[in-house]
Amino acid sequence: MTTLPQFPLQDVLTLVRLAIAEDLGPDRDDCTARLSVPADLIGVGTLLQKAVGVACGLPLVEHVVHEFDPLIRVEMIPGFHMELIEGRFADQRTTPLLRLRGPMRSLLAAERTVLNLLQHLSGVATLTHKFVRRVEGTRARICDTRKTLPGYRALDKYAVRVGGGLNHRVGLYDMVLVKDNHLAAMGGAWLGSLKQLVRQSRNEKPERRIEVEVADIERFNKVIELDGIDIILLDNMDCPAMLRCVEKRAMLGRDHIELEASGGVTLETVRNIALTGVERISVGALTHSANALDISLEIEDQ
Repeated sequence: MTTLPQFPLQDVLTLVRLAIAEDLGPDRDDCTARLSVPADLIGVGTLLQKAVGVACGLPLVEHVVHEFDPLIRVEMIPGFHMELIEGRFADQRTTPLLRLRGPMRSLLAAERTVLNLLQHLSGVATLTHKFVRRVEGTRARICDTRKTLPGYRALDKYAVRVGGGLNHRVGLYDMVLVKDNHLAAMGGAWLGSLKQLVRQSRNEKPERRIEVEVADIERFNKVIELDGIDIILLDNMDCPAMLRCVEKRAMLGRDHIELEASGGVTLETVRNIALTGVERISVGALTHSANALDISLEIEDQ
């Protein structure tokens, strides 16, 4: 049975509590459900995936609904296990995912928050899955970026892993990534400043990875010869230029330095990029442009 990626529970609870405050207000009042549904009515609803794609976020559902009401129970569809449906690609239009049972008022109050999380995370996992499929048979891995909404980063990166992608750095604190604006700030003596940066970072944290962005072959030729660099980011280069970088790395025997492609990568271009021989392709669209996957909660008639 597949082991699920670990999901960030504290991030989930933080977002759910914010959603409760936004939706139910200071008095935790769903006035529509309170005025239309008896307080003692027990309801049952089924979460349905209604589009082709990858389901993601299902292990979070129990934690989400319990923030609304600990009496809500999450039940598996007979014959299914969480490890089988989380991250599963469904190629049919309607797929049952989970069943929720509990006080009807609470089910109705929790519905939108549950769906917002599932639809978004499943959209990220689905788009990641599409990119991963496009580069099958190459050495390239699909990576995410920091292009996430505040509060969602750890969850989005979880969804990327569920979709088969690779997480890049979490934030500004856990990896050195020297981009074009950093190099511009270093001025004409950027190469010497970069060497000093590498030495200082290795002294502080020898295990911390160091990546440098280059936008042309001239700068690449200088950076590839530096000691202490782990990854070189090839920013907005075309495929012939990336191929020349791959060949230059091989000629110098610097294969321990990974190459990463970035900049406007699409489903139409990603395979040609992968065929140049780069190890990593970072795609901001995974988290900033993924379409929500159609998922609904269907309440059984009473």
